[in-house]
Amino acid sequence: MTASAPITQDLLTIPRKLPEDGRTNLVGLTRDGLRDALIAAGTPEKQAKMRTTQLWQWIYQKGVRDFAAMTNLAKEYRALLAENFTVEIPEIVSRDVSADGTRKYLLRIAGGHEVEAVYIPEEDRGTLCVSSQVGCTLTCSFCHTGTQRLVRNLTAGEIVGQVMVARDDLDDWPKPGEGSGTRPRLVSNLVLMGMGEPLYNFENVRDAMKIAMDGEGISLSRRRITLSTSGVVPEIARTAEEIGCMLAVSFHATTDEVRDRLVPINKRWNIATLLDALREYPRLSNSERITFEYVMLKDVNDSDADARRLVKLISGIPAKINLIPFNEWPGAPYERSDWDRIEAFADIVYKAGYASPIRTPRGEDIMAACGQLKSATERARKSRAQIAAEAGL
Repeated sequence: MTASAPITQDLLTIPRKLPEDGRTNLVGLTRDGLRDALIAAGTPEKQAKMRTTQLWQWIYQKGVRDFAAMTNLAKEYRALLAENFTVEIPEIVSRDVSADGTRKYLLRIAGGHEVEAVYIPEEDRGTLCVSSQVGCTLTCSFCHTGTQRLVRNLTAGEIVGQVMVARDDLDDWPKPGEGSGTRPRLVSNLVLMGMGEPLYNFENVRDAMKIAMDGEGISLSRRRITLSTSGVVPEIARTAEEIGCMLAVSFHATTDEVRDRLVPINKRWNIATLLDALREYPRLSNSERITFEYVMLKDVNDSDADARRLVKLISGIPAKINLIPFNEWPGAPYERSDWDRIEAFADIVYKAGYASPIRTPRGEDIMAACGQLKSATERARKSRAQIAAEAGL
């Protein structure tokens, strides 16, 4: 098995026009794109900037989707908007709630495809994990999503729409008369760690994150947004310059031999090449540190020697290491490392001067934990033997 090459975004992303009636969905348009669309629909050019800001605030600050409810717009203008545009977000097919409060959403998007998003409530934050693709092209052997074929990229609207769906479900929009900062935000953090490789869908991810970070939009600080990549090296510097959010890397191994099996993209950009790119990221993005994600697989990557190699490899990079107990899924060819082995690994990393939190598995009872996401209608049904064979086990 070889690592997949980047997929041309234009070939995998659907057009914005909705097939039902030809109206344009405003969700996911950049500010410039929204302005251009309004002008094309008949908005006087001199008014376009103001109208863009008004619509932006209604849609992303207040969560309003009915043009008739946008009361600071003239009635005639609201009719023009309704004739030409719509405000559409993904549809909830099902919502599962874990015993620990985690919520997993199965969402239907254009074309009848489905993706998953997960909301994880904690004492000091609420983190939403969103998807960037239907399926995935990377085939990481420990990841459930990796056993699903890549169908297409999500549009910017489908990515930011996941945030809007969760805010709807959690009643997280300001009430009439409330300012946007009156109540604590339930969706306070965003992680691009769901289905897909975000950096193989760069433009749509970038545009969605600009909406999420916009002070007149969803208004999340860039330090509250983390993009997770398996190591698409050519896009890492671009991420720093054009998005500037926090970066997490699915690392998972300390030798190329093991990482080639676990994360096949390593055959294209090996550990040394990846680390060279990561050393520049904090400077380019003004980020404090990079998070290295490391899934703990029994007798595969969890030895003391692995821990020592890991801290040596990342020496000089401002970093923390998230140790992730493997979340098993049907047919998985791996087992979770024993708890004492995980703690011993963490102790070596900690004594070397790196934060090494062990991630508490969340939502396992509803298959919402890290590495378990996979939409039911797109499953490539593989046996345990097939998965193990593809992993080279």
